[in-house]
Amino acid sequence: METSQRNTERITQQLFGEMGGTVTDGFPVIHSPVSHTEVGTTYLRAPGVVMLARPRTNVAGLAGFLEGFDPELNFPDYVNDPTPLPDSTQLCKTAGQLCYASFGPRRTTNENAAAYIERLTSAGHGSVLEHSNFSFLLYGISRSVTHELVRHRAGVGISQISQRYVSGSVLRFVERPEYQEDPELHRLFEERADRAAAEYESMAGRLLEYQEGGNAMLSADYKTDARKKVQQTARSLLPNETEAPMVFTGNVRALRHIIEMRADAHAESEIRNLAVRLFLCLVTTDPILFGDYVLDTLPDGTHTISTEHRKA
Repeated sequence: METSQRNTERITQQLFGEMGGTVTDGFPVIHSPVSHTEVGTTYLRAPGVVMLARPRTNVAGLAGFLEGFDPELNFPDYVNDPTPLPDSTQLCKTAGQLCYASFGPRRTTNENAAAYIERLTSAGHGSVLEHSNFSFLLYGISRSVTHELVRHRAGVGISQISQRYVSGSVLRFVERPEYQEDPELHRLFEERADRAAAEYESMAGRLLEYQEGGNAMLSADYKTDARKKVQQTARSLLPNETEAPMVFTGNVRALRHIIEMRADAHAESEIRNLAVRLFLCLVTTDPILFGDYVLDTLPDGTHTISTEHRKA
């Protein structure tokens, strides 16, 4: 078991590096390079994942609470455990042990935290995993992906770019994995991106002319509202290949479910690319809460993630 886990850690670390992953001050990122067509239309070919926030746990703050019990229970020793844990694991472990007042000498110590978390996930006791939250900037993802991702409502928070309030100057597109290895499909994608950007710009300009000419449905008293009316109308031309970045926050239980569903071998290829990158950032930050997952390579060279302990 330990050998298999070490092998999984080695493979995931290797893939994290191959995808350009870096860690600064404990926050992993996998950035996505920007590409341009010959006429200058901007597009991306892979998801970008930036961890923006992660838990910080104040175990020492438990002392005042633990000192209020019978001294013979030795509960205060809980805060002096010599083995440090990722804050996200520590928070979930403390929440689980509170349920049984398991703070005394017979408790599971931090040294055995991985086995403790595995017992919880294998038994389906995932509620304690809801205490740890991670926030990400997700970019290089298309409207096709975000339409699927927003279906994961329980345990998540989403703030997504609004095409009503942003101008065409920030328009970018996303090339699907299937197009990237075939020259003809790639050429057709670039043509579509150029055409979509040009049509949007042309339509926005025409709508602005109508607005200035007194079109009742496009008129507005304030510049912000006027711009919004033009952009909300012109956006109807944009394809699902348009980039739709978001800030995405999820608790560990929700994030595990997303990984299990969206990094599955049968998941749609673009969202699977995103789920794999999410997993790599999460397991880099907390190899205990996400240490039961196995990374495999599919015949097409893409990757899939699986675990025995689904839907904890």
